[in-house]
Amino acid sequence: MGNHEQICPRFESAFALLGKRWTGLIIRVLLQGPKRFKDISEMIPNMSDRMLAERFKELEKAGILIRHVYPETPVRIEYELTPKGKALRPVMDAVQQWGDEWVTPEECQELTSKLSR
Repeated sequence: MGNHEQICPRFESAFALLGKRWTGLIIRVLLQGPKRFKDISEMIPNMSDRMLAERFKELEKAGILIRHVYPETPVRIEYELTPKGKALRPVMDAVQQWGDEWVTPEECQELTSKLSR
């Protein structure tokens, strides 16, 4: 890419969505399969339920996840990645691989300390 070329609008849009705090973690969890709200909340303990609900709405609007409501008593709701969301697996795997190679244990500890405050 030359000095004066602009960033592709599609790349910019993708990064605007995927680069939001917590979004990558939510997608990573849902790559394991459908989950209920409380299960995801427990797997990402430093994220508030309000933020999780907000990210769900954004990801649903973007076509990345779908919300299934099962008419049981009590009502059961599960969240699942759509084919568009599942297509992010190689991206998430690449980020994991990069993190394994380049993020130090000290950086992980520092981030964990910040999030638990």
